[in-house]
This record gives sequence, structure tokens and C-alpha cells, in this order.
Amino acid sequence: MSRLLYYIILKPLSLLPLSALFVLSNLLYLVFYKLIGYRIGVVDNNLKNSFPHLSEKERLAIRHKFYHHLFDIVVESIKIFSITAEESKARFKVINPEVLDKYYKEGRSVIIVGGHYNNWEMLAVGISHYLQHRPMAIYVRFKNKFLGKKMVTSRGQFGLKMVARDEAKSFFKNLTEPTANIFGADQSPSIAKKVYWTRFLHQDTPVMFGPEKFAKENNYPVFFGAVNKVKRGFYEFKLTLIDDKPIDIPHGYITETHTKLLEKQIIETPEYWLWTHKRWKRKRKPEEEKDPKTVKDQLEAK
Repeated sequence: MSRLLYYIILKPLSLLPLSALFVLSNLLYLVFYKLIGYRIGVVDNNLKNSFPHLSEKERLAIRHKFYHHLFDIVVESIKIFSITAEESKARFKVINPEVLDKYYKEGRSVIIVGGHYNNWEMLAVGISHYLQHRPMAIYVRFKNKFLGKKMVTSRGQFGLKMVARDEAKSFFKNLTEPTANIFGADQSPSIAKKVYWTRFLHQDTPVMFGPEKFAKENNYPVFFGAVNKVKRGFYEFKLTLIDDKPIDIPHGYITETHTKLLEKQIIETPEYWLWTHKRWKRKRKPEEEKDPKTVKDQLEAK
């Protein structure tokens, strides 16, 4: 069934220009949002808790814009199965790649951390055109092996190295070139994962601690990566240095900072975040006490 889906629907659609696929996006908006109401309850709850100061009318306006953007992401993600190098470079631009150059010359790998804001699939096929570092992203193996293989291949077609989580240790052990290690740190962590608790969009929120742990263990410079939507189908990516000597900074500073930078983006233009995700499904356990070394004092000290 997955092979039929790919070869009869996804692959042929990906050959169409994005202008035609945006017509499909508009149709998906009408069917899945207006008629079916896909995850409206989740979106409304997330918006209400994140923006309690806004009126119902204002949150409704955000919801409408979000669903338009969501289905644009769907068709743009289909497009990457056949996108050319030239089009991927034109549609996704890194506006300040030079901030990484000195670390490449020093032979130092870096970490780029961000969230599911705007289009992360366009980032996958676009970012390698601009960096000297080899971009790398860790992924969880897909349950559907066929579609999983196609997604990994399409994301990595222009240079992004996709590394399965269960192979990450051996990959880094044998690393021979500086890499730009990309993390999306805004999804709800599993119960088993060690997390950092903070306030995010007015809510008690667990944040994946992996990027900070990885940075401190290797003393890799850490950058926040902000994806901004220029217009329909076109994105820009800006890198902001969080710290280039993470081994020397207090516990929690990196996680607190990249979370606040993402929060700032969401507050400014909320419709571009993934509101259908059940971000706050994990609740704090009694033993997960608040860390007194984190939050405001550290940010002000920097």
C-alpha cells in the first residue's frame, strides 16, 4: 500500500510546480479544516493556554492562518521528493552562513537548535547549499520502512546527513569532518527522557535536554536557527549564537535560551508553529523539582 501511495500519488504530485500544489493546499484546507475539523480541539486548547490574554476572535484568526500554513507545509513536503537543487536553494536561504565559518576553519563542529516553526522539510533540502559544515540530523526510524527510506533519501539528497538515533553513537565516534548538528527541540519528550522544565508560552513545559547535553560533552558552539517565511513557498534562515564555549556556562542556560528565542518567534507570528502537536501532554512528576540554578538569573548574567 505504501508503495502505491508513493508511486501513484506522492511522486507524480511532486513533479508539479508549487504553484499548482498550492491549489491542492487550498483544497486540503477546505476538506480537512472546514469540513472534517482535523485536530481543532487540540489547536484551540493550545492557543487558549498559550495566549490567555487574547480574545476568542483573535485566537480564531490565528487558527485560520495556521491551517492555511499547515497544508502549505504538506504540499511543500511532497514537493521535496522531486525538487531540484536550484529550486531548493532559491526557496530556502541561509542569510548569515558566515557566522559558522571560523568554527569550520578551526575544525569544530557546531549545534543548530530550533523548533517546528515554518517549514523544516525545506530546511532539510536547502541548508547544505550554504554551509561549509556537513549538516547532520538525527531521526527516529519510521514504522513504515518503505516511506521512511524515501523520506530519508529526499531529505538528504543535497548533502544533509540523516543518522538514525540507534546509530548516532558510532557515527560520532568515527566522525572525520566538522558537522552542523541540527536539533528540533520543541516536541513533547517521552516519559523516559531526561528533560529541563521551564515556562514556555505561559505553561509549565518539559524541554528536551539532549542538545545542551551534547553541546557540553563536546564543547560545540550552539546556535539558534530561526526559519522565517518570506512569502508562500519561500523561507529564510538566520543563525544566532547562544554560546561557543558551552562547557563553561551554567546548567540549563542553553536550553533556557533556545526555548525563549523560539517563544519570541511564536509570539510575534504564531500561525507558523505546529499547533496540532500535543506539546504539553507530559506533566511534571513529583520528583522533578524546579532547578534553582536556572532561568532569569543566568540570562541576566550573560
